[in-house]
Amino acid sequence: MMTLPAGTRIWIAAGVTDMRCGFNGLAAKVQATLAEDPFAGHVFVFRGRRGHVVKLLWATGDGLCLFAKRLERGHFVWPQADSGKVHLTPAQLSMLLEGINWKQPERTAPALSML
Repeated sequence: MMTLPAGTRIWIAAGVTDMRCGFNGLAAKVQATLAEDPFAGHVFVFRGRRGHVVKLLWATGDGLCLFAKRLERGHFVWPQADSGKVHLTPAQLSMLLEGINWKQPERTAPALSML
């Protein structure tokens, strides 16, 4: 498990992305479409058309990291917008990567009442 440094912002790139893109293609999308610096240390999350693959681009002090995850069942919950970016918290990113609806998480059991 990796932890992000304090102050790291997490951005979802709304819409779909060609999952054939690698470091250079995603960095160019961050600059051109999201108007952000891909080397600023923030995390950028991209989703493929079918919704079962995401890629994360993250610049550390010494280079770019590219992470990918594919769900065998289900899909990643994504914003309805076709363009732009959406800010996530680290907790929302964790839910997204687990295939949980990060927009409206629900408890699976009723809350216990305090007596």
